[in-house]
Amino acid sequence: MAPLYRNPVLNADWSDPDVIRVGDDFYLTASSFTKVPGLPILHSRDLVNWTIIGHAVTRGYDDVRPGCGVWAPSLRHHDGRFWIFYGDPDVGIHQVSAVDPRGPWTEPHLVKPGLGLIDPCPLWDADGQAYLVHAWARSRAGVSNRLTLHRMSPDAREVLDEGTLVVDADLLPGYRTLEGPKLYRHDGHYWIFAPAGGVATGWQSVFRSRSIFGPYEDRIVLEQGGTDVNGPHQGGWVDTPSGEHWFMHFQDRGPYGRVVHLQPMRWRDGWPVMGANGVPVPGGPVPVPGGQPAAPATSDDFAGPGLGLQWSWQAEPDPSWWELRDGTLRLTCVPGPADLRERPAVLTQRLPGDPCTVTTRVVLKGAGRAGLAVVGHTSASVAVEPAPDGSAVVRAGSAEVTVPGGTAVTLGARVSEGAVVTFLADTGDGPRPLGEPFHATQGRWVGAVLGLFAEGDGTGQAIFEEFTVHIAR
Repeated sequence: MAPLYRNPVLNADWSDPDVIRVGDDFYLTASSFTKVPGLPILHSRDLVNWTIIGHAVTRGYDDVRPGCGVWAPSLRHHDGRFWIFYGDPDVGIHQVSAVDPRGPWTEPHLVKPGLGLIDPCPLWDADGQAYLVHAWARSRAGVSNRLTLHRMSPDAREVLDEGTLVVDADLLPGYRTLEGPKLYRHDGHYWIFAPAGGVATGWQSVFRSRSIFGPYEDRIVLEQGGTDVNGPHQGGWVDTPSGEHWFMHFQDRGPYGRVVHLQPMRWRDGWPVMGANGVPVPGGPVPVPGGQPAAPATSDDFAGPGLGLQWSWQAEPDPSWWELRDGTLRLTCVPGPADLRERPAVLTQRLPGDPCTVTTRVVLKGAGRAGLAVVGHTSASVAVEPAPDGSAVVRAGSAEVTVPGGTAVTLGARVSEGAVVTFLADTGDGPRPLGEPFHATQGRWVGAVLGLFAEGDGTGQAIFEEFTVHIAR
């Protein structure tokens, strides 16, 4: 019997995914906004079991800017190189490239400057011509619900014209927020796969034309129907070595972010049919049998030469913030905003979409405050800080327990259904709840994150031992 998969295949915030196949290998990238490093690169051999292999962007803004930065990338392989195009809505459209998806990647190159330019996707045609399609963000450009196509230099350095409006969805009944285009050529047609209707409630449309400049006809090919998969849209089409077709897309799950589903895709009467006749499937046979079970890393023993690839800072990090030494992560208690949502020096990773228990062991040396946080539109933490009498206090909200100064304390968070967080503290007699439960919330276009932090005047240091995430399956 063929092995089966269940959706979501990536049950955490892998927002706006795009996917390609090169030989027998599949690669995926996703939005990262202002996290550093950004543009994660994932690898799979079967479209179900994925691991993180690197990042394409290693620098970012110096401050936390919710909802800004790297939006909706497209991933392609052309002329022996991997290419990622992405929009920064406050700057313009960029591209990076690499021979090896693990890196190194080139520095971001600005292909088209301008406000509100988002969701770009290139196409290198068979005749050597190159094109670039993108959407618009009303918040910056004043317009949206339309797609613009440019001729592009084959080296992807610049666009060659002012652009052509190829889809004006204001003219299509019921359409709103058309965005996230992916451009393909197949069976004599040019295809634009594009979502519409908004993040939480939208659908997936496709547009086809014999000419890349249109006119395009449209069809809705995936929508929620009677399922519990709200807003099944925005992603990428990919085929397998055996010639089967699949579509990967996101579902917005609030505090968990945009989780990724995998839909079978077939062709009927010249149009793609996704899922079960246009509605999402809960799972099915694994596209490529024989793969090994895998998932993006979550736990970290801090024994490697670098941080695990699951980690990102909330903004551009300073090397003085951290070091790995003797199997521990040492965070300097650096100055910064008291509000963890605004603090660059918070080391974060995605909140798992399944119930989980997170633990880490920390010793606070000197002045400061350090701990484990859950950060979204709201934030909460469990942390250790010194007391005036030389002892230390472990605090979550208004609840606290006292421990001897310099004592190693295990801090934790139990995340139950609905992203309800109960913080834990183990001061030597086993883990016990501390404080009132906290409902994690989504951030600006992102899910909540787990975070480690250390704050103070720069003289103290927090020593974190193994970070463990146990996910209930």
